[in-house]
Amino acid sequence: MRATISSFRMSFLLPLLRPLAGAALAVAVLLAAATPTWAYPFWAQQNYDSPREATGKLVCANCHLAKMATRVEVPQAVFPDTVFKAVVEIPYDTSVQQVAGDGSPTGLNVGAVVMLPDGFTLAPQDRLSEELKEETAGIYYSQYSDDQPNILLVGPLPGDDHREIVFPVLSPDPATDSSIHFGKYQLHVGGNRGRGQVYPTGEKSNNTVFTAPAPGTIAALTPGDNGATVVEISTDDGGSVSETIPAGPALIVAAGDVVAAGAPITTDPNVGGFGQLDAEVVLQNPQRIIGLLAFFAATAVAQILLVLKKRQVEKVQAAEGIV
Repeated sequence: MRATISSFRMSFLLPLLRPLAGAALAVAVLLAAATPTWAYPFWAQQNYDSPREATGKLVCANCHLAKMATRVEVPQAVFPDTVFKAVVEIPYDTSVQQVAGDGSPTGLNVGAVVMLPDGFTLAPQDRLSEELKEETAGIYYSQYSDDQPNILLVGPLPGDDHREIVFPVLSPDPATDSSIHFGKYQLHVGGNRGRGQVYPTGEKSNNTVFTAPAPGTIAALTPGDNGATVVEISTDDGGSVSETIPAGPALIVAAGDVVAAGAPITTDPNVGGFGQLDAEVVLQNPQRIIGLLAFFAATAVAQILLVLKKRQVEKVQAAEGIV
């Protein structure tokens, strides 16, 4: 009887425990597999109220020290309450690979930030055309903060498939928002490929060059944990310092070498970089376009009438024999 009751309890509890076990396993895998490469651009969100400093520099450049070109394509002018696209181009050499967190070679990831003018937002899904839906498939957009829906972030994404990132943007309508006015607006765009060289904590990642912390002689190169190497330096004043080189950068020094303070002791494995630029878009009043077209039409009609009048005068002069 007890065996029957136990069997009944197990058959009743197992369907309830399976979803909980699956969720726990998913969380465990997520936490165990997370690496620093997953963290951007969220680090910037956690450390800066705005991604653009007073100097105009985007804060991504504080961790991604190398510089590479980034391009953006936006329309010259847009109408109110209209969906348009801002295309961020992040070119790089696809034949190169970056250093992963464990030191192994891997493909470059990419990311982008677009600071739209106030009032401009990410276009809702139901406003996208079929073409835009195809171009934005598989891309997750997030806003920088709850009170800044005009600042959009994307990444990290596999760089081989996303060297161009399309941002669908919805323009504001001054008719429904008194704070919006027709005129020229500025966009600030940043594009990154590859991992950063510095963590927000100030520590170096394994995707950068390591230097000697003090002048002296390389005393020993000792293997460390997880493929790291501890470089011990006997300083000129008789002391000793060490620098731990994580897996990734290759050592360019050997025991007995004399190094100066700040001299590189590893190669620079970084193959990526960050770039930023500004762009402009005009929020155009449709009435101005209508007025401009009407002006052009009136000018064309006036020119035609002027030519016809001149021809008429010339005929009259010819008939009267006036030269």
